[in-house]
Amino acid sequence: MIDRQTVEKILDAADIVDVVSDYVALKKRGANWVGLCPFHNDRKPSFYVTRTKGFCKCFSCGEGGSPVNFIMKIENMSYPEALRYLAKKYHIEIQEKEITDEERQQQSEQESMFVINEFAMNFFEKQLHESQEGLDIGLSYFRERGFSDESIHNFHLGYSPDKPTALHEAAVKAGYNEELLIKVGLCGKDDRGHWYDKFKGRVIFPIFTKSGKVVAFGGRTLHNHHAKYINSPESAIYHKRKTIYGLAQAKREIAKLDKCFIVEGYADVISMHQAGFKNVIATSGTALTKEHIYTIRNLTNNVTELFDGDEAGIKAAIKGVDMLLKQDLNIKVLVLPSPEDPDSFAQNHSASEITDYINQNEQDFIDFKTDVLLKDCERDPIARAKAIESVLRSVANIPNQITRNVYAQVCVNKFHLSESVIVNQIERYRAQIKEEDWKNEERERKQRELDTKRKAEAATTAVEVSGQGDPLPPPPFDVNIPPASYPQEVPATQPPVPQPAPSFQQQPSAHESALQKCEYEVIQYMVKYGCSFIFEYEQLTVIEWLTKEITDDNHRFTIPLYQKLYKLCQELFSDFTVAFSNFMQSVEEKKHQLYTQEIEQFRSSFEGNVAEIERKEEEAKQSVDAQFENEISEYRQNFIFKHLSSHPDDDVREIVNEICLPKHSLSKIHAEIFSQHMDSQRLLALVSASLFNWKLTIIEIKISQLETELKSATIDRQFEILKKIQELTTYRKELAKLTGERVVNPKNLN
Repeated sequence: MIDRQTVEKILDAADIVDVVSDYVALKKRGANWVGLCPFHNDRKPSFYVTRTKGFCKCFSCGEGGSPVNFIMKIENMSYPEALRYLAKKYHIEIQEKEITDEERQQQSEQESMFVINEFAMNFFEKQLHESQEGLDIGLSYFRERGFSDESIHNFHLGYSPDKPTALHEAAVKAGYNEELLIKVGLCGKDDRGHWYDKFKGRVIFPIFTKSGKVVAFGGRTLHNHHAKYINSPESAIYHKRKTIYGLAQAKREIAKLDKCFIVEGYADVISMHQAGFKNVIATSGTALTKEHIYTIRNLTNNVTELFDGDEAGIKAAIKGVDMLLKQDLNIKVLVLPSPEDPDSFAQNHSASEITDYINQNEQDFIDFKTDVLLKDCERDPIARAKAIESVLRSVANIPNQITRNVYAQVCVNKFHLSESVIVNQIERYRAQIKEEDWKNEERERKQRELDTKRKAEAATTAVEVSGQGDPLPPPPFDVNIPPASYPQEVPATQPPVPQPAPSFQQQPSAHESALQKCEYEVIQYMVKYGCSFIFEYEQLTVIEWLTKEITDDNHRFTIPLYQKLYKLCQELFSDFTVAFSNFMQSVEEKKHQLYTQEIEQFRSSFEGNVAEIERKEEEAKQSVDAQFENEISEYRQNFIFKHLSSHPDDDVREIVNEICLPKHSLSKIHAEIFSQHMDSQRLLALVSASLFNWKLTIIEIKISQLETELKSATIDRQFEILKKIQELTTYRKELAKLTGERVVNPKNLN
């Protein structure tokens, strides 16, 4: 397990803009960065990244979070894996404590599969460079292919010995799970139950995720085997539809150059990289998929497909064009002279020759498709008409209407047809494409509904078998509130759709809903502003004041997750005092350094009396103090969020990320000024209003319960109930009066 001190170093070092930039092409917009969301099919930039808060968020699908949370989601990693990834990225040495047997059992199977693949990659590399068989066969082959030692190292190429169980024996000796060796596709068993290595006698091409984790392998035989290449099978960590070969090595160059070259195989990528073209990736022999395109589009909109000059290569080029156009990418096609492929072309030409060939022969998709399809069609009107229809259908795939119209005009000039015929045909195809898309979306929606229904049925069965679970903590004022979870958010771009509740779950009453909303508003201020001052003159923070109020009234949050957040905030506040002291020490050093520089610069150029110099020095001091005022305020405000948004508990991270950019309908006073900068006056008004509304709601619930009980109570019990109702009513009036005095009209806060 990673020790806490190391986790703190990782969180401090991780720059959210830097982390997200590995996956998304970001553009500066004001104080934020924006880009296309990597978590859904985003057509307009809706993914915002805020460096000062260390936070990213998609305003369409709602995904995002801290650097840790972002890496967990985009790479499908566990919490420890994401921390290790960031530690490696920022060159932080991980200090781990010995894990217990229980903790070891809790490690995810996926994490174990990545570990086994890492072991296998190291084994193959060692065999390539250190065994005689690897040197004589594997390394000789790579060098014959023209791969340099640097390329062999960068792509972690290896060799699997031509021995039935070399890898299996090494893995078992190292203590790895044999069943997982089967699941990742490294080993297998024959009909007699004997183990064998699937990649034996082959040179190895490791396949990486975007972050550089080994997800699968490709192996090329050097013998007369039936299958020239074999790949790892689909698994919990490897999905061919989502995996792009060479992306880990090419992603930064693609984003930097704003252009991507797509080739077919492993050797094509390596040779192009070696020739100086490091923005090259491959689909590893599989057809281009939507998932591939979404990944590419987050890095660049400019794509050039490189294909062999043979008939198969040309057909593959045509097939992939429409899918790329549909995602609003700028597509060009480059067909290499026969019999060249990208591997041989890169090996046989210099970088300048390759660049010149690309510049001279790169074609727009219409020119390419027209040249290919209209070839030898001049005397066949039917074939010519079909070729033109195919080109127009490609144009119809373009989402942007202006771009579509421009290409329509190109088609008018190229095919010598009237504009009305071209435009009408494109729009007809456009309608067909929309209908096809709608049908596909409906099928996917129904499948999601079916999956949700199955999960609900499974949950119902689980509840019936296991009972109601652990009892909730004692609610305040003996109010009986059913188990609840925090409210679910609805994407901002979609209207809220009422979802029927599962049969095993009761809908909360109006009182319960009001109580949940009040608790949410209280806990959100503790998370967002917990370390900020609510009473500036007393140096009292939001956490300190809320803790005192809640403790004095013996309140508890009825929602377990909120109660957990409350406790976590209190624990973090004890850490904050030490961390803030260290932070202020560094701030004072920076202030002193800046103040000294300004004074020296002023004194060296100013001639005047002592009083004037002293006045200027005082102004400089005030100016320096003002420069760091916002930095200090942001440190206070972001401390709780920074730590909880990277908490190992999934539920904690989710609710904290939601609180940072809430989508719930808050009360009017909170909704109007929630996003404004909070000084102590505003904070006092809002936090106290939320707290008092919570208390009033609890009293209302208690009074309602007592009134219900009164209807069936005995005479003696009725007197007791009426007395309690009177006491609560009196307290409610006093609290309502106090609430009215504390709640400040938002119009008067400016």
